[in-house]
Amino acid sequence: MASRRLALNLQQSLRNRTAINAVRSPLTRGLAIPVSHGAKTESTTLSNGFTIATEHSPWAQTSTVGVWIDAGSRAETDRTNGTAHFLEHLAFKGTGKRNQQQLELEIENMGGHLNAYTSRENTVYYAKSFNADVPATVDILSDILQNSKLEPQAIERERDVILREQEEVDKQLEEVVFDHLHATAFQGQPLGRTILGPRENIQSINRTDLENYIKTNYTADRMVLVGAGGVPHQQLVELAEKYFAKIPTAPHSPQAFKIAAAQKEQPDFVGSEVRIRDDTMPTANIAIAVEGVSWKDPDYFTALVTQAIVGNWDRTMGSSPYQGSKLSTFVHQHELANSFMSFSTSYSDTGLWGIYLVTDKVTRIDDLVHFTLREWSRLSYNVTAAETERAKAQLKASILLSLDGTTAVAEDIGRQIITTGRRLSPEEVERVVGQVTEKDVMNFARTKLWDRDVAVSAVGQIEGLLDYNRIRNDMSRNAS
Repeated sequence: MASRRLALNLQQSLRNRTAINAVRSPLTRGLAIPVSHGAKTESTTLSNGFTIATEHSPWAQTSTVGVWIDAGSRAETDRTNGTAHFLEHLAFKGTGKRNQQQLELEIENMGGHLNAYTSRENTVYYAKSFNADVPATVDILSDILQNSKLEPQAIERERDVILREQEEVDKQLEEVVFDHLHATAFQGQPLGRTILGPRENIQSINRTDLENYIKTNYTADRMVLVGAGGVPHQQLVELAEKYFAKIPTAPHSPQAFKIAAAQKEQPDFVGSEVRIRDDTMPTANIAIAVEGVSWKDPDYFTALVTQAIVGNWDRTMGSSPYQGSKLSTFVHQHELANSFMSFSTSYSDTGLWGIYLVTDKVTRIDDLVHFTLREWSRLSYNVTAAETERAKAQLKASILLSLDGTTAVAEDIGRQIITTGRRLSPEEVERVVGQVTEKDVMNFARTKLWDRDVAVSAVGQIEGLLDYNRIRNDMSRNAS
């Protein structure tokens, strides 16, 4: 069930999704109070702080229902790093009401699909089923979240499973580079840790660690029950009142309060680098990033438009070099890279904005990096209306076309509600993106890209990679 790859794929898709500068309302005491968020998304908060958010489609025959929890690997300590992901594995291994076989048969017999994933800031458990089976799926989600047995035998079995998963992740260079990028950009901080945790932690995490994580982080004020598809909002509210009303509102101990407070400390971006040279690899794999924006930052969409101007390119996919991205045209014409991917990764209070480069022209890495940063510099003073409009059109298409099913819609609702307190509708997204101008892009570049510290993560044949100080100096040079 557990899938770090799924988590990363969803995170990647979310880089092109939505956020708004808003905050969660104070917990409502007493009766459940409905709150309207736009034309489609309805939201209600129970007396214990547990939130229900839905988008009802009366014609849909199926629904995706899930619980989004505002806690991931960032909610761990150095000693317990890996606990959130470990717990996700164990959630499907049996509860007080259902053993593992009964749980799997119940889902299979209704033709449903049950899954989960862990990211740096969230843990998500979700199920897709026919509308008539929504009450049963909510019962199951509630059961695995509140009554997992966490049996010692299951814990020991999952250690080997997670270690094998870690070995597979270590073979995926992009994930390795991005893990190192986080580690160097947020050194010694929760956001810099990996999701799976180090090998020694996986081998030592015990039941007490898992129970403490649940008591500290699985609290009602940090959870949202999301429904998308044929399930009506009021039905899901009634199910939430039946199954989730007894979840505690706050952590269980002073120590848990202390840990929760530490999680909310603003991360410090560190200009730094990590290099792992391996000349047996056929390519150099390099990520370069500046400090980006949070989900709630007013420049969130401007960051995405700026990212789209830089663009993506991959010669193995038959990508045309004439896609409007000046960098893709230049890299193609001069045969500098196999591929590049610009990114704008957001978290609750910070982010990473940058580019991931892959090249087998290892003697020309300095040219590749230099001209990439020259393109970044150009964005500070010379962006045309035409390339901005192209980027906006691509971004709107990416966002709107990604909402192609109940699971994608549930993901969009859950992420937005848990991070900003409300959901920006697709229509609002289109409007906000449409208002971004070339002046906004240049202002963003001058603020975030021009003469800023960078974090660099490089793996492979990287002997030719520029010295860090030269890379940093390139951040303040004008394009010719």
